[in-house]
Amino acid sequence: MILTIRQNTGITETCYFMHQDEDDYFRIGASMERETERIEGVLVIRCKGRLDAFGAEKLEETLKSTLSDDDTSVVIDLGQVPYLSSGGIRVLLAYRKKLKERGGILALARVEQYPRQVLDMAGFSSVFSIYPTQEEAITAARKTADRDDLLMELMNPTHTRGGLKLSIEAGMPNSAGLRVIGHIDDVLRAKLRREDIHALSFSESEYSLGLGALGATVEDALPLMGEMITLHGTMVWLPTDGNNTPDFFTPVQDTGKIRLYTGFSVILNGQFHEVITLETDREEGISLAEVYRELFEFARERKRKDTGIIALVLWGVLTGLQSSGVKKSPLATAGFPEGHTIDEPQFGPEWMDHDTFPRYRGDTLVSFGFGIDQEADLSAFDPRDILALSPVRYDGDKKERLALHNHGVVFRDIPWDPNANLNRQVKKIVKEGEFVDMRHLLESTRLRRLKAGIAYISTVTRE
Repeated sequence: MILTIRQNTGITETCYFMHQDEDDYFRIGASMERETERIEGVLVIRCKGRLDAFGAEKLEETLKSTLSDDDTSVVIDLGQVPYLSSGGIRVLLAYRKKLKERGGILALARVEQYPRQVLDMAGFSSVFSIYPTQEEAITAARKTADRDDLLMELMNPTHTRGGLKLSIEAGMPNSAGLRVIGHIDDVLRAKLRREDIHALSFSESEYSLGLGALGATVEDALPLMGEMITLHGTMVWLPTDGNNTPDFFTPVQDTGKIRLYTGFSVILNGQFHEVITLETDREEGISLAEVYRELFEFARERKRKDTGIIALVLWGVLTGLQSSGVKKSPLATAGFPEGHTIDEPQFGPEWMDHDTFPRYRGDTLVSFGFGIDQEADLSAFDPRDILALSPVRYDGDKKERLALHNHGVVFRDIPWDPNANLNRQVKKIVKEGEFVDMRHLLESTRLRRLKAGIAYISTVTRE
């Protein structure tokens, strides 16, 4: 009998074959070991063992699981690979092509004699970027990232703040506002009634979030009301049908015959005042709460007056998404206890879904949301409008500084390009990207780099 034993220890995965003869076991050799590490921001994969058909499968699995959407180049160290076959070459060629499309390289380091002879005979030695040492390969890979950084620096000067690199592009000078449909309190206290539901056309909200559903009628949609976001006319939502599976719809044109039903929505009216690109070298990334704090502080330092509420359209690369979400439609007919909210711990298992661990490291996030600085001067707004937008949160007896509400959609295999136009890129991603998930984002969600369109809100209007 042949057994396969896999050992996962941190970043190293080793696959062994063992043979059983009655009660005796013995190891007949390791097929392929892979160790991954990021050095100077470059993904390095060190291989040990035969890069044959089976080894190629294992290497491809490692590349798929570790290659982030913002990786432009990869170094594969073959210093302990004595054998290479066509299967290994196929994987290397596939990822060379993928990285070339991202403007980077697949760099091979320390290729041993036999694999080099195989590459020569197959006619691929001149195709691959081959370097005698791992260090030289990393240096070559870094040049692609340095080139993008230099271009970004020339286009928009970079500010450094506490380990963060931040660059800013001017947007539009027009005023921006938030349009609020319904009241957040009706959601949190499960008080939604049929007469509270609004029907919106898809063209009414380029960027919005809230609670909504699709259906032929209000009666169809009402029991399925869940977390919702619209991005450039695409609606993505999480039906409260118990399946915990997001759904989405992208109309080619708005005929007006299909309506978006919502019990609570926050819609951005206006354009971005600024577009900010933010990057960090921290392995754990930067949290959504830190992003908002940095943006509020940065705006205040530049003496912007309208810094009490900001809306954010964000495209970034995740180091970990954490979320919560409504599990069942918060209807008044559900008999929810008066005086309580559905996000209280005692009601959590029935009413709210919570992530335990961060997910989607290296994948792309597109999100829309807003933040309220509760320590800022908000006297220009009607307090009732602010309460309809977001509840006042407390940490013990002290009012929390930031009240955040953000929804996001996860996509996969979207190459990061800091020089891309944000609006056009978001539109392209939602129409062509590989959709993975949609969630209400907790402020502990973390990103490694992001590009964000910022609208400084001067009006909040209610319906």
